[in-house]
This record gives sequence, C-alpha cells and structure tokens, in this order.
Amino acid sequence: MRKYEIMIIIDPDVDERQVPALLEKHQKVITAANGVIDNQDVWGKRRMAYEINKKPEGIYAVLDITAPVDAVKEMDRLMSIDEQIMRAKVMRTDKK
Repeated sequence: MRKYEIMIIIDPDVDERQVPALLEKHQKVITAANGVIDNQDVWGKRRMAYEINKKPEGIYAVLDITAPVDAVKEMDRLMSIDEQIMRAKVMRTDKK
C-alpha cells in the first residue's frame, strides 16, 4: 500500500453541510479495499485562480490516504463521474 494526497474541488452549489457525506461516499472505496484515511481536511469555499465550469469558487478538501493502487484508481474514476466534484487530483506522496 502507498500513501496518497488527494485534492478535491467540490461544486460551490453543494451545501457545506453535505460535504462530509459526499467525501464519505467516495472514501468507502478505500476502506473496502483495507485502505486507511489518514487525514481529512476541508478548507471550505475558496476563490479559484480561474473559473471551472463558469464558477469562480469551489469547496476545497484534502485527503491523506494509505491504500492499494487499484482502490485509488477506482476512487479517482468515481470522482471524475460525480457531477458534484469539479476537479480531483491524486498525488503519490511516498517515494519508492
């Protein structure tokens, strides 16, 4: 298993009280594959450097996880399909 950092930008039209449930839905893929959510940090609504989908701001969240490669790929795929998530970037933090 490897360590990853995932930066997620959520549509600003989503109510901020729904953000933890939205993140939990995608984290189930990781926990089902015996991965671990090391840290979850929701930054809240921030202005972006450029518009995405004609929206100037988004709700930022950062996840630190330890998980198998296949689980991370599946989570990334599901986040790219989800209409509430505007962008998601997966970065591997460990060196091998």
